[in-house]
Amino acid sequence: MNKKKIIRGIVMTLLINGALPLAVYQILLGYTSSFVALSIAAAIPLVDNLFSLIRYRRLDVFASFMLLGFILSLAAVFMGGNEQLILLRESFVTGALGLLFFCSFLFPRPLIYYFALRFTVGNDPQRVAEFAAKWQHAHFRFVLRIMTLVWGVALVGEAAVRSYLVYHLSITQFLAVSNFVVYGFIGAAILFTVYFRRYALKRIAK
Repeated sequence: MNKKKIIRGIVMTLLINGALPLAVYQILLGYTSSFVALSIAAAIPLVDNLFSLIRYRRLDVFASFMLLGFILSLAAVFMGGNEQLILLRESFVTGALGLLFFCSFLFPRPLIYYFALRFTVGNDPQRVAEFAAKWQHAHFRFVLRIMTLVWGVALVGEAAVRSYLVYHLSITQFLAVSNFVVYGFIGAAILFTVYFRRYALKRIAK
């Protein structure tokens, strides 16, 4: 699989499982309740997952992860509570997903392994087999586990910081800084992933 196909696969995955559901949700908010809008948006990664399961006989872990995010968002709609809890709905979701990264250490392979498989290999059986064979190398396992740890820390850290701020700032102040916290943690995790992957590839090449 060449670089263009990999990039195309990444873009399509992010569009189908990320951008499209969010766009559908935002559009439907003007016509229906948040619950209905989220339910319809969550159906998109579900359909993509079913398609992958039927066509490739393999569960798409990334699509499942995105679907779980929407299901948690649906659950957060029913949380109710005071203004602080309402403001923390998104962090409830990111915190739970961050814990999922940590929990994946209890399984044979961490969550990032399946994300890397989805984004760098695609559905080519030969490439999938070659990627799976790399798990036998200690450094490969180390790199993916570190990435999983970093993403878990980033998501749980974002939830923790926003939870602290919502009870120590006014609502106006919180809304002013909230997105900076979210993008700061996520951006840092993305940058780490990009540069750590480059470092790992150079080391493996030696």
